Amino acid sequence: MGRKQGELWAGGVLAAAGIAVIAPAPTSWVNLLPGLLLVLGGAALAWHGYRLAVPVLEVEDDEFRYTRGRYIVRIPFADVGSYYVLPGRTRSLGLCDTTGRPRIFPSVEGRHANRPYLPLTRRTSPAKVDAFMSAAGIPPRDRSLTSGSGPA
Repeated sequence: MGRKQGELWAGGVLAAAGIAVIAPAPTSWVNLLPGLLLVLGGAALAWHGYRLAVPVLEVEDDEFRYTRGRYIVRIPFADVGSYYVLPGRTRSLGLCDTTGRPRIFPSVEGRHANRPYLPLTRRTSPAKVDAFMSAAGIPPRDRSLTSGSGPA
């Protein structure tokens, strides 16, 4: 939601600035031309922000669903073994099958043929993803190199 909200707010601010430029002398080209450009730029930015698709995670009817605009991934709940969240500028969600191997998904943006994760947004908190997945009953992937058992 971060980019979407940013573009909506920036578009509104630009449009308001354009109106503020036009208001003192609406018949003067010195005010009218820059004001109209600001209003049109703000409207275009707000329209683009409105159209941005925000990813949605759902667990319903015994299946896991990831929706981002028209892109939908549906996986039977029994086929999801674990998950992991990739850190970075844009966080991503990786799902593993019941054997622990990462699942491969078709590209969301069409730039890559396949990818082993589903992109989230920059403001998505890993704690919120952890809470959602634990509520759904999907355990986190154990990323440790040890087996977890101590010396006997």
